[in-house]
Amino acid sequence: MIQAETLELLEWPRLCQHLATFAATKLGVAAALDLQIPATQAQTAELLAQTEEAYQLESRPGAALSFEGIQDIGSTLQRAELQGLLGGEELLAIATTLAGARQLRRIVDSATDVPILKELASQLRTYPEIEQEIHRCIDDRARVADRATPKLAGIRVQMRQLRDRIYQILQGILQRQSNAVQEQVITQRSSRFVIPVKAPQKDAIPGIVHDSSASGATLYVEPHNTVNLNNQMRQLLRQEQAEEEAVRRALTEQVAAVKPDLDRLLVVVTTLDLAAAKARYSFWLQANPPKFIEFGEPELAPKNPDKLDEENSEEETAENSRSLIPNLRSPITLRQLRHPLLVWQQQYEQGFAVVPVDLTISPQIRVVAITGPNTGGKTVTLKTLGLAALMAKAGMFVAAREPVELPWFDNILADIGDEQSLQQSLSTFSGHIRRISRILEVLHNKSEGESAGEGEGEENSQFPIPDAQFPMPDAQFPMPDAQFPIPKSLVLLDEVGAGTDPSEGSALAIALLQYLARHSLLTVATTHFGELKALKYQDSRFENASVEFDDNSMQPTYRLLWGIPGRSNALTIAKRLGLLTSIVDRAQTYVGGASADVNQVIAGLEAQRRRQETKAREATQLLHQTEKLHREVSQKAAALQERERDLKIAQEVAVNEAIGTAKSEIAQIIRRLQSGDKTAQNAQVATDTLNQISQKHLPSRQQPAKPKPGFMPKTGDRIRIPSLGQTAEVLSGPDANEELSVRFGIMKMTVKLAEIESLDGQKPETKAQLAKVAAQAQATAKAKQAAAEPAKSNPEIAIRTANNSIDLRGARVSDAEIEIDRALSKAVEYGVLWIIHGKGTGQLRRGVHEFLATHPQVSRFELASQKEGGAGVTIAYLH
Repeated sequence: MIQAETLELLEWPRLCQHLATFAATKLGVAAALDLQIPATQAQTAELLAQTEEAYQLESRPGAALSFEGIQDIGSTLQRAELQGLLGGEELLAIATTLAGARQLRRIVDSATDVPILKELASQLRTYPEIEQEIHRCIDDRARVADRATPKLAGIRVQMRQLRDRIYQILQGILQRQSNAVQEQVITQRSSRFVIPVKAPQKDAIPGIVHDSSASGATLYVEPHNTVNLNNQMRQLLRQEQAEEEAVRRALTEQVAAVKPDLDRLLVVVTTLDLAAAKARYSFWLQANPPKFIEFGEPELAPKNPDKLDEENSEEETAENSRSLIPNLRSPITLRQLRHPLLVWQQQYEQGFAVVPVDLTISPQIRVVAITGPNTGGKTVTLKTLGLAALMAKAGMFVAAREPVELPWFDNILADIGDEQSLQQSLSTFSGHIRRISRILEVLHNKSEGESAGEGEGEENSQFPIPDAQFPMPDAQFPMPDAQFPIPKSLVLLDEVGAGTDPSEGSALAIALLQYLARHSLLTVATTHFGELKALKYQDSRFENASVEFDDNSMQPTYRLLWGIPGRSNALTIAKRLGLLTSIVDRAQTYVGGASADVNQVIAGLEAQRRRQETKAREATQLLHQTEKLHREVSQKAAALQERERDLKIAQEVAVNEAIGTAKSEIAQIIRRLQSGDKTAQNAQVATDTLNQISQKHLPSRQQPAKPKPGFMPKTGDRIRIPSLGQTAEVLSGPDANEELSVRFGIMKMTVKLAEIESLDGQKPETKAQLAKVAAQAQATAKAKQAAAEPAKSNPEIAIRTANNSIDLRGARVSDAEIEIDRALSKAVEYGVLWIIHGKGTGQLRRGVHEFLATHPQVSRFELASQKEGGAGVTIAYLH
């Protein structure tokens, strides 16, 4: 009885109605409306696995389960089994159901990672031969088709021929006796063809009157000429009906022969539809699958903290020592838990926004006392927790953020609301006590057999007490008496101890909660009694929670706060609801000082908690920003690595090309040595050429780019100070000591000229650098002069011939370079090459000079004298 009351108190039927809207068949709707809660955790695990796999299919595009064509044919199958004759529509319903079940099995078989649903679908026997036979014998209008039997086809051919003869005769009468006919139509009365005749002229068409119109002005007459034909038609009709019944009888017998398989088909289809409905409901609810917390080895319950009191009876102490409490391996975790009915109300009934609650209960906690103001959401919290536990047991997802972890409760029992009844002479207090007594009866089944018998006789048998959920304890943990079973129940109590004298109600509530701490796995109770708030500090099995109240807006926030007892705020709420201010103020003076001090402490704790939550939110936001920045940096680093790989590949290609070019040039030198005189002079020339090739192609031989000289800062220029990493403005130019004043930000300082550079990297020329450059230039000039003196003593004698001359006039620079390179190879033995490029715009001359300046075989080049062509001819001297 109390189990059924709990379902009503938690509004479970209303949730089932919402679930039914997501079912696709009438079978699924009926199953959802009468959703049974499993009696064992194994059954729950199976249902939950079905829901999870259906959720996977619903989340995949084009893979959702389809129940098209499936109908509720249960009553039809029962009539077939009782040898009743099925009609055409019933037979068509069976055929479409078989086809729909076959399509459903194909969808499940083609899916992956759904072993539970595949196991269910494998039980579907769809009998395609029966489906084909039904469609062969029954047409789309649910009539027996001509093709059902040859006899039926013959009868209907005779009927059509006879109908044509009757129509022919009646049409003739209508034409001949048009004045006597009310309307030019042929109709039927009692399955006989008649024509409408005007009542005053019924003698004009002799025959049998079968009916008349409501006004009596029209008579429906069967002419004597068609009486025999209509009699034959009636005989054919009876033959047709007999043959149709024979066809439908044969089909009915085929269906009755496989009724057990078809009954199983309906069960499987209903199971799949219910799993799909749970998955769709969970998807709409944005729910997550629950994970049931495992139980550890039972241990002795903590002794009553009041046992030291001399008034504690020996019997109670013995009772404490016998109670076994199962250990949860992890805390109950329900974060951002939402009430599913409130979510529905918000979405479809324009309700208020749903405020989620966080429930995190440590494994050792047995009782949670929720305190706080009226209309603050305490009762909603109880119902939300109860529905979450019921939904998890029924194989549904829970409307909470992952992870969803809670134990599998064998009983979910609630005392919520007011059971006051004038008819039953029940007050508020007595109503609560009667219901709590029924809860205790369930927890105190006197024997295992009685428990089983009561479970069978209950209106809702989904809440039986499991008989052997835990292993038998050994001698170290003796088995408790049958009236004290190992507790695994969830008890929800609203306003425990209310409705009577506060002192007595508070004492009763304390005793009841201490008792439930030993005999239930978890008890959550709401209260206004301050004495219950202190139980946490006396017994480690108790925990406090409160619903938050905003002192600024004088409104409850409906948030649940853990570890802090709540304030009732009765006076504040009474004032907000319109009670006279004078009354509230007078009541305030009657409140005890100690109570006010406690409320002030609680208010301080709530304020401190809000500050901590604000800091936690800020830290969370900072963490999210850091993670976002880390992702961006990682993406940029990956892009840079990709770019570095591309650059390395490009460098490798360039190096390979340079190596190929160098190999080609070296090969030319080797061939030249092999074809010419093998003298020391030629070998030295080859060695110098190889050195020049290495200087051009090897990066290690290339000198780094020197900083740009010639920069001299002026007042107002922007310069960079590399040693400080700062950009500064020049206030005064360099003085005789090569020092200048600069400013960056609000700071002014004096720096050396050598310590700065321009924004584009140019270094200023200091006096020391200019002196060094001048000395280097003088040394270079002397070296060139010394090297030129031997040349003057042994001047080269250059003789111009056709073999050491090349004419490039009119050629492009790129083509000219190729011709010059080829001519230089041939002119090695002459030591000089005349290149005729003409004057023109000078573009070709500049290109030739640039090419000669980098060519390894050319030692120097110059323009020819005026008599040899002047600026139109260049003479290149070879090594």
